[in-house]
Amino acid sequence: MPLCEVFGSTSPNVSWTLPTGEELTSHAVFSNAFTLLLRLWRFNHPPFENAMGDATPVGSQLTPEYLLLVRNSKLSDFGKSPKDHMKLKRMSKNLNISLELIFMDSFPKLKSWYRQHQECIASTLTGLVQGTTVHQIVDALLNMMFRKISRGGQSLTSTTSGSSSSPASGAEDVSMRLKVPAWDILEGAPYVLDAALTACAHGRLLPRDLATGLKDLADLLPATLATIVSYLSAEVTRGIWKPVFMNGTDWPSPSANLFMVEQQIKKIIAATGVDIPSLAIGGSSPAMLPLPLAALVSLTITYKLDKASERFIVLIGPALSSLAESCPWPCMPIIASLWAQKVKRWSDFLVFSASRTVFHHNIDAVVQLLRSCFTSIPGLSPSTIYSNGGVGALLGHGFGSHFSGGMSAVAPGILYLRVHRSVRNIMFMTEEIVSLLMSSVRDIANSGLFRENLEKLKKAKFGLRYRQVSLGAATTRVQFAASLGASLVWLSGGLSLVQLLIQETLPSWFLSAHTPDQDGGEPGGLVAMLSGYALAYFVVLCGTLAWGVDSSSPTSKRRPKVLGAHLEFLASAIDGKISLGCEYATWHAYVTGFVSLMVGCTKKWVLDVNVDVLRRLSNGLRQWNEEELAIALLGLGGAEATASAAELIIEIG
Repeated sequence: MPLCEVFGSTSPNVSWTLPTGEELTSHAVFSNAFTLLLRLWRFNHPPFENAMGDATPVGSQLTPEYLLLVRNSKLSDFGKSPKDHMKLKRMSKNLNISLELIFMDSFPKLKSWYRQHQECIASTLTGLVQGTTVHQIVDALLNMMFRKISRGGQSLTSTTSGSSSSPASGAEDVSMRLKVPAWDILEGAPYVLDAALTACAHGRLLPRDLATGLKDLADLLPATLATIVSYLSAEVTRGIWKPVFMNGTDWPSPSANLFMVEQQIKKIIAATGVDIPSLAIGGSSPAMLPLPLAALVSLTITYKLDKASERFIVLIGPALSSLAESCPWPCMPIIASLWAQKVKRWSDFLVFSASRTVFHHNIDAVVQLLRSCFTSIPGLSPSTIYSNGGVGALLGHGFGSHFSGGMSAVAPGILYLRVHRSVRNIMFMTEEIVSLLMSSVRDIANSGLFRENLEKLKKAKFGLRYRQVSLGAATTRVQFAASLGASLVWLSGGLSLVQLLIQETLPSWFLSAHTPDQDGGEPGGLVAMLSGYALAYFVVLCGTLAWGVDSSSPTSKRRPKVLGAHLEFLASAIDGKISLGCEYATWHAYVTGFVSLMVGCTKKWVLDVNVDVLRRLSNGLRQWNEEELAIALLGLGGAEATASAAELIIEIG
């Protein structure tokens, strides 16, 4: 930030020559520092990419203000220990580090640019006044970018708000007028882009001239790539520009391999068990992109893939991908095709990235992918968890065309890790994951081999003993499925989704009526019991991921409210104050399983619960002949609960 503020306010009249012979200007130093700042800020990612933990998915936390808050928070705790003193002494030999608090007001130029950046995203451009310094810079930039048009006596500045045409300037005059600080160029850049895009839309500027002009602007000041990305992205989302034909004449054409890319995407999706009949492949309509998106992709493919351009591709590449994902099908395959034509060795990666677009627009596809994750887990015996199913089937062993038969199938777990951030509505995920977990439990309990073993064990001499072993094997697979469910919940929405699960989804599930198993006899009771235990294991693991097992995590401060409300629900249902819709065996297994896991694995949680709720819950457990569990629960509840535990011990003798 200090480098951006200082060098961005300096005219590029002075240069420095490095030992390598490279000449540096203030513009070059500013652009390097500015690009690094943007990458720290994750500027090129959409807001939902930045949402982590309990962060709201609307808006980004990783703003410049947020970076400064993190810096101030870290430094406020720094320097208090001898180890910190040694570290500070070692660092001060090379750096002058200030331990004082710093805010955005310390960087007025950066703050002003950031305000304009937000305004550019929020609304269309207004307010360029003729004759001002900004207007003069805009005019000079347009003359520099579109020299051929300028030599013809036509100016593009007439398209900008409040400006009028001006005579063309000579190359030297334009060059001198652009010897201004970088912040001044960034201030005028949005108006330049608005004029250029409008001229292209009205046929006054050829598409290839637009692309080369944007490249000239980025070459003059690489930091303007940030403005190019933000402006064009905002214009795409506004939806006011007509789409353009990627016909190979005006705009680059993807036709050489678009059909192949679409086929490979279809193959990747189908191999994970996802079927989308509406996915159009090889349609007769010509390839089209929104004008701002076409301009952005045309700019990116003008860059050479060398070390000098790498940092710019790293900045605008993810932004282009994120923007294309949000556009209708087949925008992303078109862009993947264009880049695959440019860099063939990136083909596999581009196709895989393009396949995520399907899940961005289709909730049913997300549900099918989640189902594939679960069906890849349970085997028919413990050994298959790590061979025919389980971790290997869930996460796979890589992908690419180097496998036999061309592009290999992608494991569902790997695909979900790449697409879950693109899911717009994550609130429905808890219900779907609970439903899929229950379906997995039924599959495990009703699997042919498992039921065949049960029938044989009923007739065996030591049937009861071996039946317990068989039930233990089923429980292991149920735990594995529950672990997957908890991981998916945590990945999909973090702390907020875990709290939604415990506060809303689970109570609703227990209150709702569920269709009982039609198998009759013992398998039905087994399904109900395993379902309750699976839910208990699932919820405790979700809570552990969100809050930790003790009180050391900052998020553990939110645990008492959520956990207390959930145990209040359990106690009220046991007391008969709430009528449940689920099977009794499921409810019994859930309550005893949840309390057992809490007592055995997360003892600190018990201290967060109101003592009265613990007493009511322990009384209910005692009614179920779970005296030892009731005593253990009270014994962990602090001094007040310990007295109740002593009374209970005396009562039961």
